[in-house]
Amino acid sequence: MTHEAAGVPTTRNDEDRQKPGRQDEPQHVQDALRGETPRTAPDDAPQAGTAAGGTAGDPAGGGGGEAGDDAVTDASGAPRPAERLAKAVRVAEQALIEFEIAVETFRVEVENFSRLHHQKLGPMYARLDELDAQIAEARAARTGDPEDLRKAQEARSIVMPMPGVDELFHDWMDSDGLSPEASAMLTEQPVRPPKRVRPGEEARKLYRELARQAHPDLAPDEKERARRDEFIARVNAAYGRGDVALLKELAAEWAAGPVIPELRLSESEELYARLEWLSRRKELLTALAQELEESAIGSMLRMAPDDPDRLLDDIGEKLLAEVSQRESELAGLVQ
Repeated sequence: MTHEAAGVPTTRNDEDRQKPGRQDEPQHVQDALRGETPRTAPDDAPQAGTAAGGTAGDPAGGGGGEAGDDAVTDASGAPRPAERLAKAVRVAEQALIEFEIAVETFRVEVENFSRLHHQKLGPMYARLDELDAQIAEARAARTGDPEDLRKAQEARSIVMPMPGVDELFHDWMDSDGLSPEASAMLTEQPVRPPKRVRPGEEARKLYRELARQAHPDLAPDEKERARRDEFIARVNAAYGRGDVALLKELAAEWAAGPVIPELRLSESEELYARLEWLSRRKELLTALAQELEESAIGSMLRMAPDDPDRLLDDIGEKLLAEVSQRESELAGLVQ
């Protein structure tokens, strides 16, 4: 999930280093002009990376930038500070998109693992709770000890659900709030739970390309951002289910849609403001990545980074062994 840091071509000359007023620039601006992305993430968090093809510094594919060839250099032939800053912003944008892709990919895996863990292993956990309650009750019936009776009541209370909750919400609510199935129904989306924790290679490839092409941060205005937000939400949902067919349909839909020019950057004030926004956005994503990694499910996923689906099978086998052991213990108590 980790990406290498994106860089900007180092073009800053000695004259620029000596210019007054540079020392009080924000750290993330200095980083960008030196060829570094904003340093806001811890070393172990997913890191921002360059876009595919190594063209993050120039979305148009050329070396001239958006300001035009006649505005790229000053009288001495050196790149202008504004042009270097514009290039730094473009690189930072692509790096942030790569970072968001990494965080969203991990979020999908955490959510899918949690969902499948509940679906596949929930009945085994429930069976263990029931056996623990029966064992405690059998032991209390034998001894009549008040402490054993208290433990039996406590074990049974864990098994007993809150009266009426299932009937009231019809499984639309879980411990995390509104279930994905319920959300899909309310938004008229098809209810298709994930088949595996990590979507397949083809799904991952399609998702990454769509996320790079249609990312809302590349929108030139609010209307286009809203269109991209809605589209990316559908992409994320399809990716979460590993739905390759739907991702291909979405790719065709995007290719057939209107061609919108990317956000044009001009004045230095706008460029500095854009860098500051990118830095704040990365701080938020870093915090989200850390929260995901430190969660119980995230910690479990780190135990099997190469095959999280196999981890579910391993846990299931251990639970089955525990069920068998509990059943043997219960049989010994009730004989």
